[in-house]
Amino acid sequence: MRNEVRWERMFPDQLEAALARCPVVYLTYGLCEPHGLYNAVGLDAVKVHSLACETARRHGGIVAPPFYWHIHEMGLEAPWADGTIGDRNPWLTSLPPWVFYQCVWYQLRAAVERGFRAAVLLTGHMPYEHDLRRLSQLFMGHSHLRVWAGSDVELHDAETSDGHAGRYETSLLWAMHPDLVDRSRLEEGQPADGVMAGSAGARSASRREGELLVRAGVERLGAVVVALLHAAEDGEIVQSQRRMTIDEAERLWRTEVSPVLPEFVSFQEPEGYGTVRDGSQWEANQRSVFYP
Repeated sequence: MRNEVRWERMFPDQLEAALARCPVVYLTYGLCEPHGLYNAVGLDAVKVHSLACETARRHGGIVAPPFYWHIHEMGLEAPWADGTIGDRNPWLTSLPPWVFYQCVWYQLRAAVERGFRAAVLLTGHMPYEHDLRRLSQLFMGHSHLRVWAGSDVELHDAETSDGHAGRYETSLLWAMHPDLVDRSRLEEGQPADGVMAGSAGARSASRREGELLVRAGVERLGAVVVALLHAAEDGEIVQSQRRMTIDEAERLWRTEVSPVLPEFVSFQEPEGYGTVRDGSQWEANQRSVFYP
């Protein structure tokens, strides 16, 4: 039986022992979103959670329950989705950016309270890793917790990824969860490119390539864990950083995070994604009256 690393499947004594061995928590983010007709819609969250579990089994740490809600419908997502999903039901598990980031903020606060010294934030939905890094820096200014934030693509060479639902993502999911990739939907004559956010590049995907990607991703994420723990050991923990109440986390959110949210990537004008058609299902939510 493999060593259990998933928080929700462990007993209290197992959690205590795992924390003592390696005080790192993995927080993974994705959403349900179309990835062509041939991949399960949960690809973004499934791939990073699986990578985190494999890394924790090899290098230590505890993997928090996956968070299947992420940013969509707004900003750059609207014109992109209008062109790749169109008027179909998108089956999204989406949140406004400010709601998503506040959830992450409170997850980091919970990590401090549970006794972790370091946290790995891994998103399978890009380009929001940039905002997660900004959020992590703000949090680390008030806590001993050392945080690394990034995307699964950043664990591989830049040329590895060929975009949404292409060879890279399909191979990765196929290697870890072959039941979530249906090759019969990619037979010759079946539509792939642009249908429900699909990509013709998926035709060249392979389970073997995915296995190599998993191996490389786990090793690089393992190196991140080692670096985080070294940073945590070198850092002095002052008494005020040992705990963080809900009230303190909320005060910091309102005074330090909320005012700078408009600077996040999530709120910038999309470039290179075209425009949303008048009357499409994506038009109404592209912008918000609550944030620019």
